[in-house]
Amino acid sequence: MVDCHIHMVLDGVDWRSAIARHANEPDCAQIRRVLEQYRRRGVTYLRDGGDRWGVGKTARAMAAEFGIIYRTPLYPISRWGHYGGFIGRQYETLQEYRILVAEVRRQGGDFIKLMISGLMDFDHAGVLTQPGLEPGEIRELIHIAHEEGFSVMAHANGARTVEAACQAGVDSIEHGAYLDQPALAALASSGTVWVPTLSTIGDLLGKKRYDQAAVETILAGAMENVRLCAALGGSIAPGSDAGAWAVPHGVGCDTEYALLAQALGADWKTVVQAGVQVIQEKF
Repeated sequence: MVDCHIHMVLDGVDWRSAIARHANEPDCAQIRRVLEQYRRRGVTYLRDGGDRWGVGKTARAMAAEFGIIYRTPLYPISRWGHYGGFIGRQYETLQEYRILVAEVRRQGGDFIKLMISGLMDFDHAGVLTQPGLEPGEIRELIHIAHEEGFSVMAHANGARTVEAACQAGVDSIEHGAYLDQPALAALASSGTVWVPTLSTIGDLLGKKRYDQAAVETILAGAMENVRLCAALGGSIAPGSDAGAWAVPHGVGCDTEYALLAQALGADWKTVVQAGVQVIQEKF
């Protein structure tokens, strides 16, 4: 098993207290407990979303002890005032972004993680908390990272944002809520790997934190889009978003694989294995 989207710094319960645990320095004992959970479930590859406290970097240094290949961007990067500042680093100008990318290289990051849209509003199907960046800016961010030899992982929701990122050559799309036919076609034709993180929606069922009808609608739409993307020849890989609310480390893998199997049908293993291979080659 692999999990292509986790957040080691978070715990699936309370993001503020989880971050506070590592605020002064990474809590190595906690990181080891989480890595052991993955080892026990047979997970051999983890791709982290990064954090500005060095938790993912510390986990990468420990992961080999648990038989795990671990990849991290060190920290996610977002535009100032847009979603992502609570966990990563932000820029106001492209020159500031270039400096952050260069810092990732100096510190040994494995890839660049961009935050180019808001989140799903789980109480209202079809609604995002914030619109995506303009296509021109998305294109330039990806181009700069590629020029520096990095693959790019992009947190992206919304059809036009995902379409723009795929057209710009992004290497993986994370989440990818509310896609339409042009966005799905761009995903499939570009060779971009989609990590739909279905478990971050599915694990909300029965929790009563959000409107359950809205959650059911969001999940059904996401699973249908996964099916359509695969039918178009798109690449899909499993990522649980572990650490997000209600998505525990380790267990989230089980949910993600089960939902992908339900969405993709009989050929799900073949589809997922192909997507994982692309992820491991690029990241």
